[in-house]
Amino acid sequence: MSWNPALEPGCPDAAHLDSIETLIIPRAHDLGGFEVRRALPAPKRQMVGPFIFFDQAGPAEFLTGKGVDVRPHPHIGLATVTYLYRGEFQHRDSLGSNQTILPGAVNWMVAGRGVTHSERTSLETRKAPHSLYGIQTWVALPADREEVAPSFEHHAKEALPMIEAEGVSVRLILGRAYGEAAPASMFSETFYADVGLEPGARFPLPDDHEDRGLYVVEGSVSIAGQEFGAGQMMVFRPGDRITVAAGEAGARLMALGGATLGEQRYIWWNFVSSSRDRIEAAKEEWRRGAWGQGLFDLPPDDRGEFIPLP
Repeated sequence: MSWNPALEPGCPDAAHLDSIETLIIPRAHDLGGFEVRRALPAPKRQMVGPFIFFDQAGPAEFLTGKGVDVRPHPHIGLATVTYLYRGEFQHRDSLGSNQTILPGAVNWMVAGRGVTHSERTSLETRKAPHSLYGIQTWVALPADREEVAPSFEHHAKEALPMIEAEGVSVRLILGRAYGEAAPASMFSETFYADVGLEPGARFPLPDDHEDRGLYVVEGSVSIAGQEFGAGQMMVFRPGDRITVAAGEAGARLMALGGATLGEQRYIWWNFVSSSRDRIEAAKEEWRRGAWGQGLFDLPPDDRGEFIPLP
C-alpha cells in the first residue's frame, strides 16, 4: 500500500532543487515520417526504477494513406508498454495477439525469453488524415524472470484506476500508487501514471518507491521556484518528499519509477539482459531466421517482412 493514500499534499513543499538527481533532455530521432524523443537510456542515467527505455512518439500528423509501419522485430528480457494520447496502433505479435490500442488504454507485452511484434497504423485509420502522439517504454525484467514465457495483456482505458483531487487527475497505467493498483501483471515494484494538472495545481509523487521520475509532456511544473517545461525528465533523490506545482498553462506529466534492479543491464538494439552472452545468443537466433524453430517466430498476421539485424 502507498504511504500517500490521497493526492492532496498535507504539508508544505519540502522539495529543493538538489532533490533533482538527474535532469534529462531527450534526444530527437527521425524514424521516417515522424519524430521520437528518447529520454531513457540517457548518458547519465540508464534507468528509473525498472524503466530502461522511454520514447515520446510525435505529435505527428499523417496524410490520407500514410501511417506508421514498424515491421516485426524481436525483444528479450523486457516488457513493452504502449500508451497513446492520440491516434492508434495495430499491435500484432508472435503469440497470435492482434490488438488495436486506443488513447488511454495500455498494451503490456512481456518478451521474457523471446517475442516478436509489429506496430502499424490500421488500414481503416489510413483512409483519412490522422495524428499520432504517445509514449513507448520498456520495463526491464528482474534477473530471475528474464526467461519467463512471453505474454500479452491489453487493458482498456476504463479498467485503469483514476485518482482525483482538486486540480489533479491521475490515471494509473502500471503498478501501485496512492492506494490503487493497475491490472497489468508486474514482476517488480513499479508505478507509471498519466497525470493531468490544472494551472497552479500541486502534485505529490508517491514516497514509497525507491526511484521516481517525472517527464513533462505538455505545459510546465515548478520546483523550488524553478520552472521545467515540456520535453524534460527529472529523476529525484530517493527518500525526499517531492511535490511539484503546475505552471500557468497547467501540465501533463508521466510519473514513473519503482524499485531498482540489483544487476547491471546490457542493451543492444531491441534486446535487454543481465547477460551479454544471452544477447549474443538472441542476435544469432534472429540472424538465423528459423521462424518457429527457436526463440523467435513472426506474427501470424504479419509474416511478409521483418526488420533485419543491424
